Amino acid sequence: SAISHQPSAISHQPPASSVLLLPEAAITVFRFATTKSIMPRYSMSSLFLLLSAAASLKSSVIAFSPLPSNLPTSSAASALYGTKVGVFFGTSTGSTEEVAYLISEEFGPDIASEPIEIDGVADSVASEFAKYDALVVGTPTWNTGADSERSGTGWDEIYYSTMEELNIAGKKVAVFGLGDSVSYGENYADAAGELHDVFENLGCQMLGYTSQEGYLHEASKSIRGDKFCGLLCDQVNQEELSGPRVENWVDQLIGEGILEGGGAGGAASSDSAPVVVDVTAELEENSILMEESIAAHSSSGDAFEPHYNPRSGVTMWTSRDGKTCYYTKEAAKMSMSP
Repeated sequence: SAISHQPSAISHQPPASSVLLLPEAAITVFRFATTKSIMPRYSMSSLFLLLSAAASLKSSVIAFSPLPSNLPTSSAASALYGTKVGVFFGTSTGSTEEVAYLISEEFGPDIASEPIEIDGVADSVASEFAKYDALVVGTPTWNTGADSERSGTGWDEIYYSTMEELNIAGKKVAVFGLGDSVSYGENYADAAGELHDVFENLGCQMLGYTSQEGYLHEASKSIRGDKFCGLLCDQVNQEELSGPRVENWVDQLIGEGILEGGGAGGAASSDSAPVVVDVTAELEENSILMEESIAAHSSSGDAFEPHYNPRSGVTMWTSRDGKTCYYTKEAAKMSMSP
């Protein structure tokens, strides 16, 4: 839990209805506030105040009011926006699903989705992919030795139809695949190679290539250069190695930046999905609204009183009724109280 730090030079305590947030939560709050359902109730000038105050009070807690009643706590907002990686898989016997769950659990629930079987979302794959900044996709191999459609799962049905229409260039994608490296040693996990190539041909940024060391195969269509095109697991002959391999691979993906930055979208978000806006111009345009708002309140008799903190250089302006407060970065030059 956060420890509230009240600057010594500010004598006015924020009203009980205020919400306390750490500065690093400011962007999360902004992203939540800019959903279609909330934005009309929360002005851009208030958002500017929040972000500018967060930049100034680097080690302090930001207090402000009023806020929408349905704004979540910082932990709830984190849970809402923390899921960056969508885990998708195809399976026939359940082995690929098992590894998909290992991967999802290794990332953690705030980062990765629960595994999603591709057969269940084949008709809405564009909108499903668009929900995530990055994708981890997996497949078994059944049509051994075939030139294409080698997974024996729903992936085969969309590779050269629905997926060819996706606009996901730049999205970060990592592939995992399963196979039997002994009985099918000459075609070990071939289908993972096709899965990789389909996403690569769409312009995705491919991550997670791994060493062939420690495997029992003779050949594989999943080899690119001298490495596998992703994580390969053998639940038949090397099941005990799957856990450690997944753990190392997830660490590798994080090191390669799978959680950094946003990924390209595949389809328009639904009405209920958050609308993330480029706010730079809007913030610059609306910053003056803060002073106008203070002046308007002052002229209407609802004066604001400044409480300047010389240590942070921030002034907290509190309304007479104590229900509203604003922050400015410059020193208070005069009291706006009558």
